[in-house]
Amino acid sequence: MKVLISVDMEGVSGIVHPSETNPERYDYQRGRELMTADANAVVAGVLDADPTAEVLVADAHGTFRNLLPEQLDRRARLARGKPRSLNMLAGLDEETDAALFVGYHVRAGEGPGVLAHTMNGEILDVRPAGRSLGEIGLNAAMAGHLGVPVVLLSGDDAACAEMADLVPETVTVAVKEALGMAAAVTLHPEEARDRLRRAAADAVSRRAEIQPLALTGTLNVEVDLASPHTIDLATLVPGVSRAGGARTVTFTAPDYATAYRLILLLAQLATIKPA
Repeated sequence: MKVLISVDMEGVSGIVHPSETNPERYDYQRGRELMTADANAVVAGVLDADPTAEVLVADAHGTFRNLLPEQLDRRARLARGKPRSLNMLAGLDEETDAALFVGYHVRAGEGPGVLAHTMNGEILDVRPAGRSLGEIGLNAAMAGHLGVPVVLLSGDDAACAEMADLVPETVTVAVKEALGMAAAVTLHPEEARDRLRRAAADAVSRRAEIQPLALTGTLNVEVDLASPHTIDLATLVPGVSRAGGARTVTFTAPDYATAYRLILLLAQLATIKPA
C-alpha cells in the first residue's frame, strides 16, 4: 500500500492562534512539535493496519518547512520545501492508494472555524463548476482526479463537517470544537493522537469503500480575490479575465488538474505586493 499524508497546521490538536503557526511568532516552535506529533500518530496508525505500507508525509503548511524531520517517525519519508508539483499534495500520483489530510481547516468565510482561510488571506473563494471549495475540497478533488480517495481528515469540527459534505464516507477526527477564529475547546493532545492513530488504521483498512471526489470534464472556475492588485496580476495570465463582481476573475480549464495548477498560480500571485 502506498499512502500520502498531507499535514497542515491550523487544524492540529491544541492549536488555536496564529502565534502557533507563524514562523515569526513566539509560540511557533511549540506549534511545530504539536504538528509533528499528530503526523506521527497518523503514520503509526497506517502502519498498524499495514506494516509494509510505503508512507510519504507532505509538509503542507506555509513554507512547507514546519515538521521537525528529526522527530518524524523514521518509517516515513518527508516531502518539505517549495515550490513543488501539486503543492500540499507533493508526491501524490496514480499509484497512491489513499490520501490522509491531517490538521486541515475550514475554508474562508465559513465557521466558526479555527484560523479559517483558503490558501492565503487574498483568496476569498474558489468555485470550480460553481461549487465553493477551500483547501479541503480543492485538494480532495486533485486526489480524486488521480483516482485517489481521501480516507481520513482531522481538524476542528467545522473542517470535519466540510469534508463530510464532500465525501460522507471519509473518516474524520475532530480534535477541537471551534469557538471562533482563534478559540476552541480542544482535546488533550495525547487523547487526540490516540484517536488519530486508531482512525488512521481504520481509514486505510476501509479505503476500498471510500470513493474519490471527482470533478470531471471542462470546468469554468471563478476565484474571488481580496486585492485589486492581485486581480490586475491575475488578468495578465492567458485565459484569465474579470467577471461578475469587482473581486472576481474567471477561467476555463479542460480538466481539473489544469484548473488546480492555475488556482495555485493565482494564490502565488496574491502574495506579490505592489512595487
